[in-house]
Amino acid sequence: MAVPGFTVGVFILLLYLSSVANYPNGKVTKSCHGMVPEHGHTPRTDPIHNISVSQMTFTPGDQIEVTLSGPEFKGFLLEARDAEALSGPPIGSFTLIDSQMSQVLTCEDIQGSAVSHTNPHKKTELKVYWNAPNSAPSHIQFLVTVVEKYKTYWVKIPGPVISQPNALPFTTPEGTLAPLSTLPPVSHLTKSFSASDCGNKKFCVRSPLNCDPEKDHACVFLSFTRDDQSVMVEMSGPSKGYLSFAFSHDQWMGDDDAYVCIHEGQTVNIQPSHLTGRSHPVMDSRDTLEDMAWRLEDDVMQCSFRRNITLPGVKNRFDLNTSYYIFLADGAADDGRIYKHSQQPLITYEKHDVTDYPKNIGGSRSLLLLKAHGDLMFVAWMTTVSIGVIIARFFKPVWSKTLFGESAWFQVHRMLMFTTSVLTCLAFILPFIYRGGWSWHAGYHPYLGCIVMILAVLQPLLAAFRPPLHNQRRQMFNWTHWGMGTAARIIAVATMFLGMDLPGLTLPSPWKTYAMTGFVAWHVGTEIILEIHAYRLSRKVEILDDARIQIFQSFTDSEAEGHAFKKAVLAIYVCGNMTFLIIFLSAINHL
Repeated sequence: MAVPGFTVGVFILLLYLSSVANYPNGKVTKSCHGMVPEHGHTPRTDPIHNISVSQMTFTPGDQIEVTLSGPEFKGFLLEARDAEALSGPPIGSFTLIDSQMSQVLTCEDIQGSAVSHTNPHKKTELKVYWNAPNSAPSHIQFLVTVVEKYKTYWVKIPGPVISQPNALPFTTPEGTLAPLSTLPPVSHLTKSFSASDCGNKKFCVRSPLNCDPEKDHACVFLSFTRDDQSVMVEMSGPSKGYLSFAFSHDQWMGDDDAYVCIHEGQTVNIQPSHLTGRSHPVMDSRDTLEDMAWRLEDDVMQCSFRRNITLPGVKNRFDLNTSYYIFLADGAADDGRIYKHSQQPLITYEKHDVTDYPKNIGGSRSLLLLKAHGDLMFVAWMTTVSIGVIIARFFKPVWSKTLFGESAWFQVHRMLMFTTSVLTCLAFILPFIYRGGWSWHAGYHPYLGCIVMILAVLQPLLAAFRPPLHNQRRQMFNWTHWGMGTAARIIAVATMFLGMDLPGLTLPSPWKTYAMTGFVAWHVGTEIILEIHAYRLSRKVEILDDARIQIFQSFTDSEAEGHAFKKAVLAIYVCGNMTFLIIFLSAINHL
């Protein structure tokens, strides 16, 4: 019977995998030169951690113990530099004492020239050895950046200066300490943004298309208002973490000019940033922004700022008088650190110049290729394959008449299975076209999808070499064909469960899980009913045909009644199957 294998397999494979955020691992070579964490916050100026050394003089080849201590901290970056040129490259190398807590880094192409943490566990003390190079300068000073938590850190805490024995006394160079930059002022918005000028004075991106943030708390709103050589930006949406938007040259995340509004306690931090691939945004200086303001009310975050249309010489900021795709995203934030957006970003359908004529546009969180992928896979593995399996399993005696040289049931079965294979092949290539290659951020879904694709291609190839009815290899073929088909269906259902959780389709939770579970129960229940019906009829008369149990009777009222029952069950099943299919297709395409 097909039911036990299918049912057990489904419930074994339908496991949900929780996404686990990786802790910082201390591989911070990007910060080697400036020693500034890419957290986007202002460093503290009141250091509370201390560097001590085992000796105050050194000669080339010496090994000096360096100790970092103080209140609990999570991360650090320790370097030794020429005390008379602190902006220069690191000097010497380090040797670890505890490799569980620290690791050496290669900075400025000098192996082992810096030390950082290996995990975010809290620490109060750390010891390493510094190895004095042969070409060491006369005076060495140790510098350390210490991170207590994401938005609380100290940069380049000065440590002791050690000197070679015959060196002249060390004097602190003038201008060693740079003055702290003054942050642009931020004010509080007194009223909500309005969409009344969208298409007239404002260039607006909205979802839903005609929503108004003044009246609809669920409205996702972004507007640009040109004012001579600058643009005023307004952003609003429901979020307890962060809201962000980005300008992009394509519909892919990476190499983009982004702006983030982060909810921190009772305030909102407005931060420009840039994206380098599908990774955490790198926070940039806020010096390019003016007139920053924010508002929090009823779980709706609103923020605004002004920036010049062009910013010559400023790295990572795009000129606004050029056409770009516009991304809008939101997600969770904790202690100033933002996490991956919980749903697919809203992306405009085409490129736009926000400084051009005011417009009122929308976007989509699920692009056409991904929608088509989902549509085709649902049609193939929810409908055509399911009906084809039931017909092959239970309808051989019902539709045994010849149609175009083969039994009618076989022709219908072959047509449905061939359709399944074709739809699977078409759907399979669409994500590769969309991603431009393999998707490394989709969990197990693409791996299982490849297995389904292979089985969908092998099944018709195997069927093409089916041995004759009474050939001794026919039984082996039957079991192989059944086993591969059952495995394909089980894995396909598991793949659909996993695919529904991906942000590309934006299916609503939790009903998507209930609906898919309902479909599995509907199909398994139908097979159980037909198996029970077949078993009861087999009690009357049985013959062995094609190495499988088949039911045959003379044309009696009993046979006619059995055929009528199967047809009724099939009709009801197809209606239910189509209902589930329409539900999912409507959700995918937001009908």
